[in-house]
Amino acid sequence: MWHFATLGLGGNLGDPAAAMAHALQRLDEREDCRVLDVSRLYRTPPWGKTDQADFYNACAAIETRLEPEALLFACLDIEREMKRVRSERWGPRTIDIDILTYGDIELHVDVLTLPHPRMTQRAFVLLPLADIRPDLAVSGRSVASWLSASDQTGIQVANENRAWWRG
Repeated sequence: MWHFATLGLGGNLGDPAAAMAHALQRLDEREDCRVLDVSRLYRTPPWGKTDQADFYNACAAIETRLEPEALLFACLDIEREMKRVRSERWGPRTIDIDILTYGDIELHVDVLTLPHPRMTQRAFVLLPLADIRPDLAVSGRSVASWLSASDQTGIQVANENRAWWRG
């Protein structure tokens, strides 16, 4: 059975756009995942820890046969394959893949909380997510509604072509 999920991707070390494209291609190559839609690519100021380079961010809508935790582990495997090192919370990174939503599931386990607990506070997530699913309900409101109440200062479209990830 296929399940709908949304992912947030980002990075600010090396070539983040190429890293995110590679991660999406790796997911799409799997027999248990299909990339349905990808947002435009955004350049965003750092959040949380602000003394670092700007980030690049995007969101993707996927279908998967994996259960939520298995999808998380698949994403973490791709991050590890791409040499992601987790040294500092909100710090610089080559690639980050977050599960934002998984169907209508609300989940709170040690390794995963769904929907992503801070996504509605982050314009760098909401803006690309609104490109692909503005009507998606998250915590009782649409992505577009959350976005209208968010601070989008400094966020710029880096690539209008939503096929940027295909290479």
